[in-house]
Amino acid sequence: MTRAQDKVVVIGAGMGGLASAIRLAHAGCDVTVLEALSGPGGKMRTLPSAAGPVDAGPTVMTLRPIFESLFDDVEAGLSDYVTLHRETVLARHWWSDGSTLDLFSDAKASEAAVRAFAGPREAAAFAAFSAQAAKLFAAFDGPMMQNPAPDLAGLTRHVLAQPSVIPAMGPLTTLARSLAKRFRDPRLQQLFGRYATYVGGSPYAAPAVLALIWQAEAQGVWRVEGGMHALAQGLARLAAEKGADLRYDTCVARIETQGGRVAGVHLTDGARIAADTVVFNGDPRALHLGLLGPAAKPAVAAPGIAERSLSAYVWSFAGQPEGRDLVHHNVFFADDPAREFDDLAAGRMPRDATLYLCAEDRGAGLTPAGPERFEVIMNGPPVAGAAGLRDDHEEFHACQTQVFTRFAAMGLRFPERPGREALTMPRDFARLFPGSAGSLYGRSPHGLMAAFQRPQARTKLPGLYLAGGGAHPGAGIPMATLSGKHAAAAILSDRTSTSTFRRTATHGGISTGSATAAPARSRSSLS
Repeated sequence: MTRAQDKVVVIGAGMGGLASAIRLAHAGCDVTVLEALSGPGGKMRTLPSAAGPVDAGPTVMTLRPIFESLFDDVEAGLSDYVTLHRETVLARHWWSDGSTLDLFSDAKASEAAVRAFAGPREAAAFAAFSAQAAKLFAAFDGPMMQNPAPDLAGLTRHVLAQPSVIPAMGPLTTLARSLAKRFRDPRLQQLFGRYATYVGGSPYAAPAVLALIWQAEAQGVWRVEGGMHALAQGLARLAAEKGADLRYDTCVARIETQGGRVAGVHLTDGARIAADTVVFNGDPRALHLGLLGPAAKPAVAAPGIAERSLSAYVWSFAGQPEGRDLVHHNVFFADDPAREFDDLAAGRMPRDATLYLCAEDRGAGLTPAGPERFEVIMNGPPVAGAAGLRDDHEEFHACQTQVFTRFAAMGLRFPERPGREALTMPRDFARLFPGSAGSLYGRSPHGLMAAFQRPQARTKLPGLYLAGGGAHPGAGIPMATLSGKHAAAAILSDRTSTSTFRRTATHGGISTGSATAAPARSRSSLS
């Protein structure tokens, strides 16, 4: 029988919200998911095109075991809900001097490609870089990413046990400076520096430890059949099968509290839903700004949301390209990366930008004959503090001209340019995701301690928990999915502790041992 404290409302059907809903529903909770958009996925959204729905959000799926674990833990199979194809070519990289470099899922093939591209010295540097990135990933995976709370002591123990990790961390330098010491070829510095943008940062300000993101990609990149949004749809289907009630086109106006803890939520249509627990799968800054009501405003501390990560200009359209042999993931690099990130730091649309292009219908030997779906991403500044903000019409035309003129200059032509309906700008992201200021990754990753300042699953308001890319362990669909695991584990642990406290108190005494042992049992059911 469901108890009152088992009623959970999840605000937002992004990856973190869905992951927490699945686990909580499987554990027997009465779960309701409320999503303002018309379908699941959050930032993993689509726009219509002549070739069908085209992705307008995340495009790269890595760390497949995290998703397999989610399904396995609730007695389901990932392959029954989504079809994944491993890409042989991780990405194809282009420069305006005509050079190009493919990186592969096979490490030896990548090393050989780097050797042919930049010579034996750089190939050796790449091999050493990859080895150190693997060490960094291993060092941070357990105490940081997999841990519900960043464990500085655990990370320190790991580093002290393996001192060779310390130089790889580059604790007093940026990713750009670290790469400049490793690679002589500026193209390789630029290529691996762009991994800072995966979490919304600049290689000139982000810590060197973000090199570990290369290892996440080197472990494998997966193409989701049908598009990335099919992954969100698979999670939504599983959540519904587990008993969660998913309601779309439903907006939450405020979180209600009684007696200093969560008591329910009020919708914009005036309805109220009672709940003892709320999972907020949105930008934590929205809480701090009071957008979910005054009661939830103190739930998140300012340092966890203050400095904003990057936004983007995202094109989602159908077309028939000419002139370049594209793979699924393609990167067309700026001529001057320092200028690009200087513009972004100043709050301006970059005048010389790196362009990422996802050929959604290509990969694993696929080359469509007719119109195909494309997503193009150009980094942009968040709306907050943006300098010289143009009006909508001017900003659209500036972006369209820069993106498609640059593609043409690098040999890729689209005979028909998409219109405003195909473009999502920072101002649009700010509107779609309240409180975000258009930032796509929550808090900025700049600074060595940024990972420790990001909000965790538990908030200062009892009964209110966080999931999503704005919470620990951070941005990207694998990390957002892990955040849902952390939120569910915290909720079940807190629920069990409260229940044990109440039972022992009723029987005339409080057993500290019982109260502390229960959370461990809850966590084991989610591991």
